[in-house]
Amino acid sequence: MTPDVDLTSAKKALRPLLTADARLFERAARWRWPGAERVLPRLSRSANHGVLWGAVAVALAASRTPRARRAAARGLASLAVASATVNTLGKRSVRRARPVLDPVPLGRRLRRQPVTTSFPSGHAASAAAFATGVALESPAWGAAVAPLAFSVAASRVYTGVHFPSDVLAGAALGAGAAFLVRRLVPARAATVPTARPRAEVPALPEGEGLVMVVNQGSGTAERVRGLRGALPRAEIVECAPAEAGDALAKAAVRARVLGVCGGDGTVNTAAGVALRHGLPLAVLPGGTLNHFALDLGVEDERALARAVRRGEAVRVDAGRFVTDGAEGLFLNTLSLGAYPELVRARDAWSHRIGGWPAGLLGALRVLRAGRHPLEVEVGGARRPLWLLFVGNGVYHRMGLAPGRRTDLADGLLDVRVVHGSGRAALRLLAAAAAGPLTRSPAHAAVQVTRLRLTGLAPGTPLAYDGEVTEASGEVTVEKLPEALTVYRPLTF
Repeated sequence: MTPDVDLTSAKKALRPLLTADARLFERAARWRWPGAERVLPRLSRSANHGVLWGAVAVALAASRTPRARRAAARGLASLAVASATVNTLGKRSVRRARPVLDPVPLGRRLRRQPVTTSFPSGHAASAAAFATGVALESPAWGAAVAPLAFSVAASRVYTGVHFPSDVLAGAALGAGAAFLVRRLVPARAATVPTARPRAEVPALPEGEGLVMVVNQGSGTAERVRGLRGALPRAEIVECAPAEAGDALAKAAVRARVLGVCGGDGTVNTAAGVALRHGLPLAVLPGGTLNHFALDLGVEDERALARAVRRGEAVRVDAGRFVTDGAEGLFLNTLSLGAYPELVRARDAWSHRIGGWPAGLLGALRVLRAGRHPLEVEVGGARRPLWLLFVGNGVYHRMGLAPGRRTDLADGLLDVRVVHGSGRAALRLLAAAAAGPLTRSPAHAAVQVTRLRLTGLAPGTPLAYDGEVTEASGEVTVEKLPEALTVYRPLTF
C-alpha cells in the first residue's frame, strides 16, 4: 500500500470526527454565553505570550509563602515546556486551518486574528500547563487558578479562533508538560520526610521557654515578625553573624528549647550547642538554601510554631568528623577535593539562575581552574579522587544541583566519589549536564556508618554545611544516630 493511499484512508477515518467538531463549533457560536462578551475576549488577549500567567505567578510569589513561590515557578516551567512543544512540533505537524468566522457574532471576535495554524491551541496548552503545574505543587493554589485556566481555554472557542478539539488537544498537551516537569523535578510534597522516630519534647502553647537566636545577616525580619505573632512569649535574640556562636551559648543556659533562625552554617553551630546542653532544637529557615530545615519539613514560621505549640518533634542523625585533632559536626554534607569549590560557586548562583544551571557553572569553573586530583589513602591503597562527598543520610536525585533526603534518621553516611584522572574531570562535567551524579562512569557510591581517609596533604579544603576549613593527615567521619532532637510538624 502506498503512502498516498494511507493518507487518503486516514483522512476518510477522521472526516466524521472533523465534521462533528465543526458542528460543535457552530453550536458554540450560536449559544448565548451570559456575561461572557465583555470578559472572555479580553481574557483571551491577556493570555497572549503568557502575559496573564506571568502576572498570576508574580501574585503567587507575592504571597511570600515557600509553597506558593514553588507553585509559581513550577507553573511557569510547565508553561515554557508546553509552549515550546506547541510551537516547534504541534503547529508544524498538523496544519489545520482556523475556523470560518461567519457563525461567530462580531462582538465576540478578536480585533487581531491569529495567523498560525489552528491545531493545537497554544493558549489552552499554556493555561493547562500553568494550572496543572501549580496544582502539583500546591493543590489549594491549583484549585484557585483552575477556573481562570478553564476560562482562557473556553475563550478560544468563544472568540472563534479554535475548534473544540484544538482546545482539548492543547489542554492535554499542557497537562502532560506539567507532569513531565514533575518527573524531572519532583514536587516538594512528594518528598516530605518521614516523621520518625518521634521524640518527647515540651509543648509551648505561647512559646514560653523558647529562646530563638536570629542571625540578622540572613534577611529574616519578616519571618521573625511572624514568629513573634505566633509565639508571643518566646524570647527572640537578634545578633550579627559573627556573634551567633556566643549568643547561642548564652541562650542555651536559660532555655528549655533552643531556637535558631539562619542559614545552614548558623544551624550547624546551634546543633552543636544543643547537643552539648542536651536541649531540643527549633529551626526556622532564614538563609539562602536552608537544606536541613527544608529536608526536615519546616518551611516557614507557621510550620515551626505549630510544632512548638503542639510539642511535636523527631530525632535526627548528625555526622561528626575529626581531622588533625580538630572535631566538627555536620547536619547536611561534608566534602573534600573539588567539591568545596563547586559548592561555593553553585551556592553563589543558585538563587539567581537555579540549582541545575548553577551546578553546571560550578563544574565549569572547577575544570577551568585546572585542579589536580586529591590524593588519599583508602584501605591502605593510595588513590586519586576528583571529589569526595559525604551526606548525613542518603540523598536522592543527587547531582551537581542539591539533592533531597526523605529520612534524616537512616543511620547511614552517603558517600559519593569521582575517581581522579584527566578524563574523570570531563565525566564530572558530563554528569552535571545529565543531572544525577550517579550517571557518571567515573562515579562510585556506597552507604556506610564510618569512613577513614589518610594521607591528606596539608591545607586540603574540607567543606561542611556551607562552611569551609582545612584538613591534613587523617580524616575520620562517623555517624551519630538519632543524636539531635528537632521540632517539626508530624502532619502536613
